[in-house]
Amino acid sequence: MIGEPQKRISPKALKVWRIYGVLESLVVALLAAGAIVLTYLFDWPGWVTVIAGSVFILFTYVFVYLLPMIKWKRWRYEVREQEIELQRGIFIVKRTLVPMVRVQHVDTVQGPILKKYGLSTITISSAATVHEIPALNMEEADELRNSISQLARVAEDDV
Repeated sequence: MIGEPQKRISPKALKVWRIYGVLESLVVALLAAGAIVLTYLFDWPGWVTVIAGSVFILFTYVFVYLLPMIKWKRWRYEVREQEIELQRGIFIVKRTLVPMVRVQHVDTVQGPILKKYGLSTITISSAATVHEIPALNMEEADELRNSISQLARVAEDDV
């Protein structure tokens, strides 16, 4: 039996996912502030303010600290001659094998936040689905993209 994949994504992924969490928390902060303003405008009970503040604090803790840490610890991948194995998940760990003969094309994607930290995401397209390996160092992502492309061509020639 094959053990779990050994390669990890970049530790910088934590910073990127925490930035995403902060941005999401800003939206929740606006909603909580709106609830607090409405509490004073319409003379609603004080517990509405407490709940709005508590939701904001809990949401911020979960999405800025807890989930990025768990997500980073669980994300693993490995590229072999015949397949690509991905492991991810927060509460339920999901392992996926993508056969090389099914790989149609491989892309690297980089948004502004990933670019600031020198990271890229690899997307692997097969006939039915798109899989991704997030937050790899740019050089590693380029090498991996080229390697998967080569292995997919070899696997296709063997069929």
